Amino acid sequence: MIKPHGGDILKPLFVEDSEERNRLIEESASLPDLLLNSAAAANAVMLGAGYFSPLDGYMNLADTLSVAENMKTNNGLFWPVPCVNRTDDISRIEGSSVIALRDPNVTGNPVLAIQNIEAIETLDVEKINHITKQIFGTLDIDHPGVKTFKNSGKYLISGPIRVLNYSYFKSEFSDTFRTAMEIRNQIQKNNWKTVVAFQTRNPMHRAHEELCKIAKDSVNADGILIHMLLGKLKPGDIPADIRNAAIRKMVELYFPKNTIMVTGYGFDMLYAGPREAVLHAVFRQNAGCTHLIVGRDHAGVGDYYGPFEAQTIFDSNDVLDALDIEIFKADHTAYSKKLNKVVMFRDVPDHTKEDFVMLSGTRVREILSAGKDLPAEFARPEVAKILMSYYQQEANQ
Repeated sequence: MIKPHGGDILKPLFVEDSEERNRLIEESASLPDLLLNSAAAANAVMLGAGYFSPLDGYMNLADTLSVAENMKTNNGLFWPVPCVNRTDDISRIEGSSVIALRDPNVTGNPVLAIQNIEAIETLDVEKINHITKQIFGTLDIDHPGVKTFKNSGKYLISGPIRVLNYSYFKSEFSDTFRTAMEIRNQIQKNNWKTVVAFQTRNPMHRAHEELCKIAKDSVNADGILIHMLLGKLKPGDIPADIRNAAIRKMVELYFPKNTIMVTGYGFDMLYAGPREAVLHAVFRQNAGCTHLIVGRDHAGVGDYYGPFEAQTIFDSNDVLDALDIEIFKADHTAYSKKLNKVVMFRDVPDHTKEDFVMLSGTRVREILSAGKDLPAEFARPEVAKILMSYYQQEANQ
């Protein structure tokens, strides 16, 4: 089986031993505490679930700058996006060596993790802008990832953490949320040797469905991991429970049995384009996948990135040398009127523009928002029914 990133064994930071975990939960009641922002809470969940292995916690300023500039920590570990805990208020934790980290996304703000503080460092505006520009390629505040990152706080709190739960993901998405180790174990149980991962933050339309099938056939894979983001998105994106229902219906009806795992992970979308695509590759390798599909505008938003920038970043030697997972580079996909199926442009050189019906998640949302039926070329009818129901409910509110 493919090795985890940066080592031979996966290093999840969730405290598995129930006695130890209960002891830490009791201990946390008397610790100084910090209410995390959503991004830092998502990082804790990813660290706990093993997706961010082999990191042992939140990065300090030196590592944050090094990762932003060179995609490597100071000790040489390849990592594409800083994993940080930032805040604007340190009044409750100043001078403390151990603190309780409270969850902003669960009622009552229960303790999510315990952190040993190694340093509390200050980020001035110049450093925040520099790091932001390196990660996102822009400082435009209209970029949802830039807006979130720039406003996350001027204090950087670094040090290892021990994770006590998986926030709301385990309870709200019990059928879907899985840790990296759980996915690895299931892959082994299925006896899958070659596994293609498909990242999604949207319901899957016909192009996504066919892309998964094309990639599986192309690399002769045993199975496909459909791995959906379950955390916070930008306004207008379709909620996770609706996506989940639509994807499961598509898999049930249109994929061969025992070839698909539908799972999800607890993270907030960064919309960091190429850098986030590399992060996706890192944690799919940690989950045991041998290949990741990277398509047009992967992890992008608006027109901030070129359509295939998230693919070309994998051509650099630094990325190639650091990762064992392979990238399946998907071309533009569209519905072929000639062949009555979804195809990739590169596979049909005889086609002209008039031979295609162009498909995109954005166009699907536009049609649904207008209260119109989705054409059969865009979505399976059973999937379209689930999405239409959601949009009609939204319109009636």
